[in-house]
Amino acid sequence: MAIPLPAAPGLALLPDASAPREQLLHQLAALHGDDPRRARLRDRIIEDRLPLASRLARRYTGRGEPYDDLAQVAALALVRAVDGFDASRGSPFSSYAVPTILGALRRHFRDSTWAIRAPRKVQELNSSVRAATGELTQRHGHHPSAVELADHLEVGVNDILAAVTAAQAYRLVSLDAPRPGADDLAALDRIGAVDPEFARVDDRLALSLLVAPLPPRERRILAMRFHGHMTQEQIANEVGLSQMHVSRLLTRSLARLRARMPS
Repeated sequence: MAIPLPAAPGLALLPDASAPREQLLHQLAALHGDDPRRARLRDRIIEDRLPLASRLARRYTGRGEPYDDLAQVAALALVRAVDGFDASRGSPFSSYAVPTILGALRRHFRDSTWAIRAPRKVQELNSSVRAATGELTQRHGHHPSAVELADHLEVGVNDILAAVTAAQAYRLVSLDAPRPGADDLAALDRIGAVDPEFARVDDRLALSLLVAPLPPRERRILAMRFHGHMTQEQIANEVGLSQMHVSRLLTRSLARLRARMPS
């Protein structure tokens, strides 16, 4: 048989579970922080109000977040609401707890669920765009244009486009996820590799300026040797010169190029 705790001076014993909810909150406010009964009463109040937090969390289901995560966010906000509620003001607890929990759920979506963090202004406008899209579609019978959304929300068209574009960053598709189609290739398999020739563009542009002053025959011989990978003997047969002459022309051309290169 449980032995009841003695009442603190001027205070009644803890009310039972049938006591009115607001009375429990007033009892909690009246207990000192080091009172051994405070923790038990606080837990009772939180457990009693958990269904409220769960109902509010369910409002946000279907938006890509698991219900368990939303319920946890709402429950933690409920705890903060119980700890921060001022019973002396005479307002009902729900008038304080509901905005606190809803605010925590909105912050969760704003700060924790975006794959790429968008500015807060853009996130809020994206929510307004979704709501306005449904309203205007029902009103006019067609999907609204960016201009119609901008007029309805009294913002610029560029702001609407930025919000719509940012919505694509809310959930990113895995590169390993198969794409629907005949081949069912993953997105990663459709991305091309880096072309190694890109790294040589600057070198080719710089080299073209150095080679331009050379006589046409020497430019041709250099191209056959270093671009066509031809031997000196093959070049000699192609241009009608001796191999020795081709060797001298290559040596002279390369010396001119080295002299013109910046140090």
